[in-house]
Amino acid sequence: MKLKVPHTYVLLFLVIILVTLATYVLPAGIFDRYEDEVTGRTLVDPESFHHVDQTPVSPFDMVKAIPIGMKQTASIIFFIFIVAGSFAMIQSTGAIDAGVLKAMTGLGGSEKIVIPAVMLLFSAGGATFGLSEEVIAFVPIGILMARSMGYDDIIGVAMLSVGACVGFAGGMLNPFTVGTAQTIAELPLFSGIAFRFAGHVLLYITGVIFVLRYAAKVKADPTKSVMYDLRQQEQGQEKVDGKNVEFTSTHKLVLAVVVLGFAYMVYGVMFEGWFIVEISTLFLGMGIIAGLVGRIHPNKIASSFVEGAKGIAFGALIVGIARAILVVMTQGQIIDTVISSAANVIGTLPLVLTASGMFVLQFFINFLIPSGSGQAAATMPIMVPLADLVGITRQTAVLAYQYGDAFSNLIIPTSASLLGVLGMAKIPYERWVKFIWPLMLIWGVTAFLLLSVSVIINLGPF
Repeated sequence: MKLKVPHTYVLLFLVIILVTLATYVLPAGIFDRYEDEVTGRTLVDPESFHHVDQTPVSPFDMVKAIPIGMKQTASIIFFIFIVAGSFAMIQSTGAIDAGVLKAMTGLGGSEKIVIPAVMLLFSAGGATFGLSEEVIAFVPIGILMARSMGYDDIIGVAMLSVGACVGFAGGMLNPFTVGTAQTIAELPLFSGIAFRFAGHVLLYITGVIFVLRYAAKVKADPTKSVMYDLRQQEQGQEKVDGKNVEFTSTHKLVLAVVVLGFAYMVYGVMFEGWFIVEISTLFLGMGIIAGLVGRIHPNKIASSFVEGAKGIAFGALIVGIARAILVVMTQGQIIDTVISSAANVIGTLPLVLTASGMFVLQFFINFLIPSGSGQAAATMPIMVPLADLVGITRQTAVLAYQYGDAFSNLIIPTSASLLGVLGMAKIPYERWVKFIWPLMLIWGVTAFLLLSVSVIINLGPF
């Protein structure tokens, strides 16, 4: 009898139960925190860890953590609803479908160029302005591109998310991860950029090869898709012939609105500090204007928005349910206990393995603190003195944090950006894990090699 994988909500609730039980078993403990006068960030005093009275989470509070998690992630949840609804308004004009299909037809046999090109574009965004949650907005277009080339929805998501993750891992000019970590470590801002660039290139090449190999396998035999049994009954999954699609002047006007909207979004994110609320506002306005320009009746525009939001409810709510894991661990005061215990173990490893141990620790800490800058603020004050003590450079400690934080964003169930992307694509979390885990192993080995080289050459300046 074939074992059936539990529903995604069931898997997440099982994790919530496990961490709730952990609050009864693990000793509670906390680090003292203080505000850095120079940066204004809240940092951890690495010498201050101390145990406190246990605060085990009751069954009632365990369930209560779910609505609390919903409240804490409300901006992301409604961002997903608004983007999905807005994109449905734009799609109701037919412009996106017609434009993408015509573009893919024009490429002829050059589909294999599209995947590396899109991944390169998104890796550049990840490496510079920390492209992460913003990827959610591009998912419908990515999926439509993948379907028009004869691939499955996984490829549509992988082009975007794996590409952005490569940039996040390379992090050459990412102010939220490398910038924050180097500031805490008192390193020159964005120092070590040449080594990071080399790592970026290596991760990009391995990522592209991995995605292309999967794409070729699925195109040759659609049953090899990890989504096959879920999507075989859906319409539009097969390759669509765009030769006979009429691409009208109205479609062109709608696409002009979309292109200008995305361009304005990039400007806002890079130069105006935009985030969830501002991007949501832009998408809502873009959807309404596109619908009117596309000569769609206002009633249909409104109904399209509702249908788009309704169709994404499964994925949007996952974000809040996953946050409940962190709510429970925070209430039980066991997050700092886990970090402190793991750091003590790393300090006993041989020199060459210390950096790799830091990488593994940072990978799993991102499960507890799924925020790049938040994780840097919580862990770098501990990792920097540890690096000084064992004799590896602070730059290597930052590199270990950087890789651990970035890679885990592609697989941990507490990552709001990952769950948002999967929710928008309607891809169950367990199916994504089935697809992505081999790449995680490949990148893990790559990180070990890069960190070992970093230790050997004393990557600096210090």
